[in-house]
Amino acid sequence: MKLSTRGRYGIRLLIDLAEHRSEGLVTLASIAERQQISMRYLEQVAIILRRAGLIRSVKGASGGYALAQEPEDIVVGDALRRLEGDMLIMDPPLAGKIETKLERTVRRVVFDEINRHIAEIIDRETLASLVGTIDSGESYMYFI
Repeated sequence: MKLSTRGRYGIRLLIDLAEHRSEGLVTLASIAERQQISMRYLEQVAIILRRAGLIRSVKGASGGYALAQEPEDIVVGDALRRLEGDMLIMDPPLAGKIETKLERTVRRVVFDEINRHIAEIIDRETLASLVGTIDSGESYMYFI
């Protein structure tokens, strides 16, 4: 499993909004500049997050974006699933497909366990837990 840029940029957008929430509404242009993300791509990601109810937008000269919920109420796993779909390393077997003993064993022992660990990690982290975790180097480094 590899996260797409949509998932990575979406989480960065949410964290940026959480870090700058004291400023009120934040423009996508300012986020794009800080995060060094294409403004056009960020607009597409923002639409998904807005439709998911994670961010809100206000149009106009003094408009911008803000979190629709408190940072401690936004779970990283929920946001990633909205952006990426399910977060499974391997899909469950199709209905009616008969697995061999080896296939079933590998799925249960390896892939189901990996899926469980991924879910545990992304479902325990909230935006609030990620705010302020920037590495002291020049670039942003978020620990998820």
